[in-house]
Amino acid sequence: MVNDEGERVSVRQVKVSCEDCFFHKNLLCALALDEPCPTFRPDHPEGLRPPQQMRFVFRQERRRQAAWAFPNAQEQAALHA
Repeated sequence: MVNDEGERVSVRQVKVSCEDCFFHKNLLCALALDEPCPTFRPDHPEGLRPPQQMRFVFRQERRRQAAWAFPNAQEQAALHA
């Protein structure tokens, strides 16, 4: 993961359980599993929040130089003369 200054930061993996899930705490879970399911969302006081997405960073525009160019008028005339 990259922080706001562009430095790499390690991300700690937190052990989650069904008891920490928003759906389980609000009696909305319909699954009886021993481990958290793919729909796990952490329970927060402000309610259900969408998962955090990665920040989109624009790259600097690269200069493009043509690998070839059309001949100019003088070169065209010389070719057909």
